[in-house]
Amino acid sequence: MNRATNSDLAPEALAVTPSLPGAWAAAAAVLCGIFYFLAFPGIDLWPLGFVALIPLRLALVGQTPRRAFWLGWLSGLVMISLGFYWMVDMMKQFSGFSAPICMLLLLIVNAFEAGRMGLFAWLYARGTQRFSGGLVWLSALVTSELIFPVLFFWSFGAVLHNVPVFTQVAELGGVFAVTLVVASANFGLSEFLVARIERRPVSLRAALPYLLVPVVAGLYGLVRMHQVDQRVAAAPKAQIGLVQANMSLLGKRSRHDEGMLRHLRATRELTAKQHLDLVIWSETSVMGAMLEENAASTVPRAFAARLHVPLLFGAVLVKPVSDAREYAFFNSALVTDAQGEVHGRYDKQELVPFSEHMPLGRELPSLYEISPNSGKFEPGELNDPLPLGEHRIATLICNDDVVPALANRVTRDTNTDLLANLTNDAWFGDTTEPWIHLALAKFRAVEHRRFFIRSTNSGVSAFIDPVGRVLANTETFKEQTLVHQIAWLKGRTVYEALGDYPYWIPGLFAAYAAFSGRRRRDGRPGRVPRKAAALE
Repeated sequence: MNRATNSDLAPEALAVTPSLPGAWAAAAAVLCGIFYFLAFPGIDLWPLGFVALIPLRLALVGQTPRRAFWLGWLSGLVMISLGFYWMVDMMKQFSGFSAPICMLLLLIVNAFEAGRMGLFAWLYARGTQRFSGGLVWLSALVTSELIFPVLFFWSFGAVLHNVPVFTQVAELGGVFAVTLVVASANFGLSEFLVARIERRPVSLRAALPYLLVPVVAGLYGLVRMHQVDQRVAAAPKAQIGLVQANMSLLGKRSRHDEGMLRHLRATRELTAKQHLDLVIWSETSVMGAMLEENAASTVPRAFAARLHVPLLFGAVLVKPVSDAREYAFFNSALVTDAQGEVHGRYDKQELVPFSEHMPLGRELPSLYEISPNSGKFEPGELNDPLPLGEHRIATLICNDDVVPALANRVTRDTNTDLLANLTNDAWFGDTTEPWIHLALAKFRAVEHRRFFIRSTNSGVSAFIDPVGRVLANTETFKEQTLVHQIAWLKGRTVYEALGDYPYWIPGLFAAYAAFSGRRRRDGRPGRVPRKAAALE
């Protein structure tokens, strides 16, 4: 029998036993979770993003798929528990459960969501038994982000939200393309350490292509940023204002008149200083519920006709239903012209569990008895942009703007020339969540090459240009207004046209690599044990 040389085998196939003892592998997984958390929006030590996954790859060297899953799961649990700590108060306020129950629920949610990193590690460990590591690494990561269900969507690519030179590839493949850029750097750099652990020469041929990915992405970004800036300079402009009323959660619900007074006063102050083409208020800024069939007649009479400026604002609409709920609510956005007439409506689609709806509450209304604070909202179904004269505004409410596929549907109309988001993040308190929300949302501006305006109740409100730069933003938990010039931009990006469908190719590859068998020496299919694969 001829003995194969080391160069004939994938690096991962050379390992016979785990290269790191169990405790060291677990420590490396924990370090990965900490680095991921520190690089992520909210802390924003973004350079760590280029090395955050390296400890996990080192931990996975030579591991069985089952052990790899738990190491990935551990890294994910650390990252999520550190990064999403603010969910405890959210659950407490909106579910009505006690603090211990909310902490238990959060632990269960975190343990489940950590499975995303576990899936990534499992796919990688399985796939490297047959194929070289780099392609499996990238395919496993993007597949885990694409298919694993999470409560609030996020992507590893978000670590680069403040470095627009690397985020321009989002117009080609969405935020997942940015994930692949930073994950490639992690793989290329980790090759030097993996080679040391496996006591083999460093393979520059294996590392260099992945190290070149961020270089190519950066050069692409420089070119595209210049081109987009030129396009913005030549496009028609508009002056738009936004109002951040900073109503507290309880005040927003119990003092409807105060919320309206703040919005009216701030809007009049803005329009007294300059001409505005549009003023945007936040999510549920008009808090008193209106019957949906009467909204078109109620809005002009109540306030809109008195302001003499087009408005885009959040409202709560209600309709009677025949089930145990009696009424169903809609978290809606309405647009009016300068005379106060309503011309369009969008209903929020990504409802927050417990705060806006009780999971399975429609099918089992008795669940509302154990969670009395859970909302009774229904999701919207229409994706049409809202009309403002000859212009069209793709409007998203709250966490709708962090879901790339949803934003793609809402922006698909080629006449759309502006993106807007109405949000209320007050329920998360003065935490990192509003900044994380802004960071995740910024990618929509690049993906669709439109200006993106976010008007929030308590921050962070912002104007974002089509390159993903924040041109102006408010502070959190302050009553503020902003005015900025935007450009009306139409067009079609590659990501709008293709969406996430191309990522099913690496998804299928990851599945094939994970589940297909090796060829045995006699030519028959079958998985070769790792020890035999290393010695053949």
